[in-house]
Amino acid sequence: MKSLTTFTGSMATDNKAPLGSIGNPIKFNDQDFKTLLEECLKSGQLFQDPTFPAEQKSIGMPEDPDPKKAIKWQRPKEISKDAVFVEGTTGTTDICQGQLGNCWLLAALSCLTMHPTLFVKVVPSGQSLAKPYTGIFHFRFWQYGEWVEVVVDDRLPVREGRLLFSYSHTRNEYWSALVEKAYAKLMGSYGSLKGGNISEGMEDFTGGIAYSMEVSSRTPRVLWRSLTAALSRGSLLSCFIQAKSYLEVGKVSGNGLIKGHAYALTDTDKVTKASDEILLLRLRNPWGFVEYSGPWSDKGKEWDDVDKAEKERIELKKTEDGEFWISSEDFSKLFDIVELCSVNPDSLEEGNTPASPSSAASPSTWTISEHEGVWVSGSSAGGSRRYRKSFWKNPQFQLVLTEQDKAEDDDDDDDADDDDDEEEEEEEKTPEEKKIAEKQKEKAKKCTVLVELLQKNRRQKDKVHFLYIGFHIYKVPSELRGVCLSSNFFRKNRPVGRSGKYTAQRGVWRKLHLEPGNYILVASTYRPNQPGEFFVRIFSKTGNTLGTQDFTCSSGFLPLMAAPVPPEDHMRVQKTFDDVAGPDDRLNAKELMMLFNSVLDKDYHLPLETCRQLILGEDTKGRWSLSRKQTESLLSSLRNLQSVFFQYDEDSSGTMSPFELSTALQAVGMQLDGKVAQLVSERFAAGEIHMPFYSFVSCVTRLRKLFALYESETSQEVKDRGINSWLLQFLML
Repeated sequence: MKSLTTFTGSMATDNKAPLGSIGNPIKFNDQDFKTLLEECLKSGQLFQDPTFPAEQKSIGMPEDPDPKKAIKWQRPKEISKDAVFVEGTTGTTDICQGQLGNCWLLAALSCLTMHPTLFVKVVPSGQSLAKPYTGIFHFRFWQYGEWVEVVVDDRLPVREGRLLFSYSHTRNEYWSALVEKAYAKLMGSYGSLKGGNISEGMEDFTGGIAYSMEVSSRTPRVLWRSLTAALSRGSLLSCFIQAKSYLEVGKVSGNGLIKGHAYALTDTDKVTKASDEILLLRLRNPWGFVEYSGPWSDKGKEWDDVDKAEKERIELKKTEDGEFWISSEDFSKLFDIVELCSVNPDSLEEGNTPASPSSAASPSTWTISEHEGVWVSGSSAGGSRRYRKSFWKNPQFQLVLTEQDKAEDDDDDDDADDDDDEEEEEEEKTPEEKKIAEKQKEKAKKCTVLVELLQKNRRQKDKVHFLYIGFHIYKVPSELRGVCLSSNFFRKNRPVGRSGKYTAQRGVWRKLHLEPGNYILVASTYRPNQPGEFFVRIFSKTGNTLGTQDFTCSSGFLPLMAAPVPPEDHMRVQKTFDDVAGPDDRLNAKELMMLFNSVLDKDYHLPLETCRQLILGEDTKGRWSLSRKQTESLLSSLRNLQSVFFQYDEDSSGTMSPFELSTALQAVGMQLDGKVAQLVSERFAAGEIHMPFYSFVSCVTRLRKLFALYESETSQEVKDRGINSWLLQFLML
């Protein structure tokens, strides 16, 4: 678990600038901007980045065979003699999309330009193409709980004299092209930026929480108020029209709007036409051209009846720059989804939505805890709840909520004024208002928690492959707190919270109001055996105490009473020793293999290497052979293991799912912590989805030996570290 960070209003930075904070970001590829800059200044040479070379592999897409379309890598001054890093001030029209399907990223960047304090986090100030010029630039992006600094040179891909990818509307400004290059380097190549959800870009530019809102879920006026409030709090907003099929994506409709295309939502305002108040939203197409042509667009006749001073106030421009106004009524008819990214969890509270930017709600203080985890095939990639036999194997995190939310001031001015007679006010409320009031009282007795699950590193090189992910939260009785939860717990209990439908995008989130108590969060993919890394962050209001930790429990071994050796096995062992044992009256690995396989079912036969491991698991005084008594005991144990294994060999194939390994080990008296169980599965199942009997025997043999060695260990330091540490240390040897 990473350290807790406190948020008050907006995301604050620690004065001590811990590693990974905005003040002390992680150096991507171990490249330090200041060191490299000084080296270039001393040598007088322009920076050339060896980790993201000016080559086709950095483009990440097939090369065009047409020689006329060959790509050249040029620096800004080689493309434009009057090249500048920033022309005047940064703005939404600085960014135009080139020949790359990354409107999602550029729309997010357009949104970012509207928030100067957030912008300088990504694009540090003081960068220029003027002297002293060294051709080196640096940018910062949020990556799963940490800020990462990416250094690039300013060689940009050019085709036929023009930038191949992102460019500025003014053509001589290059900051947006360099941000795009830095992000492409972080992801592996330019090709890895093709196609995506704008929420990714917004989160990586702010470290905020991205989420979707269906336009149809609110009336046009309420939607306008919600978006106005979100912008006033510093949220990044975008929107799109859902395409019904792949063929519709990118097609321009008759009104100039494009389906399946991300637009930046950069402002809201209202104007008066005659006696009517018109609510407006300002949008921007990242292409930098192709605008909406309906009512209230740049050339709409509706503007003719608006006062000139009003038009100047909202900076109406009738130029083809990709930016346009649209009424809230038409927006609600034409658009389907709004994507928001809030830098403060308070912005996600519908109840706190102010009527205007000037009446923004007072900020709360939040605490965040962050976790990294992994889904491993056959071990911790258990799939969704429909896979009952493996769901419980998914990574689990423990939440402890001990305090209710602090009472907050009601934002409704009418309620604040009418406090003369409580009973009279109660009588005047409608049944619906009473229901809402009662619901708010109940919510106040609970703890507010926001959970976000992000899958990591699915956008690499030229491939983007998101898994369907989700999470569930279960309430755990106090007597089970800190206890390893078995599959029975998840069969008998239903979740009290969940992320919703499994979604194939980078992140899913949900704000929950939970009663004080103990909880378990289970993160999963929809299907089992889908490997991947993930990141969980959990926000709680400070006033709730949220104790969060990776869910662990102690491993242990309670040997089961050995069954008596059946007479037939006793006779078989005696006959084998009489027939093949040497003068020392012992059997070697090959002789043991023949004996054991004559007793075990055909599908459960043991290879020679497993028999050698069985000998190592016994106290042989350094010999590579076993006595009669040891052999009898071992044969009895193998029969028991075969019986246990048979329970989990559902299709009688001689194999079982590695997901059942922990349960099978419990049947022989072994309780394993989740991390130990994961390592055991990786070590003995070798990533296969079918585990043979001999692997199970090797696993039990190895664990028995390690448990025995730990019990005989006299070092207090070893005992203090515990059995889990011991097993993790020696299992891979």
